[in-house]
Amino acid sequence: MPDLGPAIVYGLCLAASLLCAGLLLRAWRQSGSRLLFWTALAFAGLAVNNLFLVADMVLFPQTDLYPARMAASIVAVSVLIFGFIWEGRA
Repeated sequence: MPDLGPAIVYGLCLAASLLCAGLLLRAWRQSGSRLLFWTALAFAGLAVNNLFLVADMVLFPQTDLYPARMAASIVAVSVLIFGFIWEGRA
């Protein structure tokens, strides 16, 4: 029987990042704060990163999705940094 511990943790990380992105998007729609929008986009990118992690480690362990995971995390953090810089100038 395979060890389910890591799969559960990866799934919970994916769920947490999706929940954060959803809550941030809802708060953005209510307040209109652009910083909330950029943060929600970053968390959506982190959710994609976690989705790649689940696929890499649990669903397709024979396939290396490391480059896709790193690309998703770089995009997510870049969006957040861009949002901080953009809103800092406004």
